[in-house]
Amino acid sequence: MRTVLFAAAAIAALIVAGFSLSPWPGVLLVRAAFDRGAAAASDRLAPRVPAAVTTTTHRYDPDDPAALLDIYRLPDASTGLPVIVWVHGGGFVSGQRADVANYLKILAGRGFIVVNVDYTIAPEARYPTPVRQLATALGFLHGEAAEHDLDGARFVLAGDSAGAQIAAQTAAAATDAAYGQQLGVKDAPWRDALAGVSLFCGVYDIAGLGEGAILGRWFVQVTGWAYSGDRNWRRSEVLDTFDLTARMSPAFPAAFVTVGNADPLEPQSRALARTMEDAGVPVSTLFFPPDHEPALGHEYQFDLDSAAGQQALDALDAWLRAL
Repeated sequence: MRTVLFAAAAIAALIVAGFSLSPWPGVLLVRAAFDRGAAAASDRLAPRVPAAVTTTTHRYDPDDPAALLDIYRLPDASTGLPVIVWVHGGGFVSGQRADVANYLKILAGRGFIVVNVDYTIAPEARYPTPVRQLATALGFLHGEAAEHDLDGARFVLAGDSAGAQIAAQTAAAATDAAYGQQLGVKDAPWRDALAGVSLFCGVYDIAGLGEGAILGRWFVQVTGWAYSGDRNWRRSEVLDTFDLTARMSPAFPAAFVTVGNADPLEPQSRALARTMEDAGVPVSTLFFPPDHEPALGHEYQFDLDSAAGQQALDALDAWLRAL
């Protein structure tokens, strides 16, 4: 019995040590939970995917094994509408483009050309690698527009959760040269083709998170550590350029911002929208009253069986056509 207790104590000590020495144990737990949720959401959307939507896959950087993107379109997709370039979420440490594929194919079924971009998640890559990868993907799409029937295309960067932050930060880097230099986005030939940004349930200031329940604090610590590469990231300068509310310029493109009323990130979307308005950026929002029922949690837009999810899709459609 004593041997068993000693072994159990030793295992517990190793587990505690593992969580304190590396972000990897926490990251693997987050990935397991997020992957299950993403798969369930994707399965619910599968019956809604139009059969006529086609998919082509391309490598946007020959030197980067993670640099893949899919282009979804109907055979008669309108080239007069903006091309949507979407970045998946996952807390910066999980997710892949397959997670949002069905939702984006449904969007493509409405006549849009939609691009689904993969990037390297943390801790395999650190901040701001995904921003640089998205900028490279846009360079690929812009440079090979004729080959992919995107001639004269106007791009709308879009994303959900962490992907919303990456999309917004890439747009900010393209429209503010000094900020772009800080992030390593030094060349953006696609800048003039950037027509808008569509942001769902995003995080825009990680330093303002992690003050609530224990699980939330743990999640923010794990993701901050993994994305920055620094266990003490709150006291370092690694993520100093992360906060978008402090770096909003009038040159930022027109935006559509939405979030659920019960999403822990709801205050961040509202704060970003106010910052945009103060900077003179045209912004359309879809927010819900605090007492909205049913309560709308994180990534509410992917539930197209709900009235709010359908409302968000219709609002995005209308906003895109009005650009």
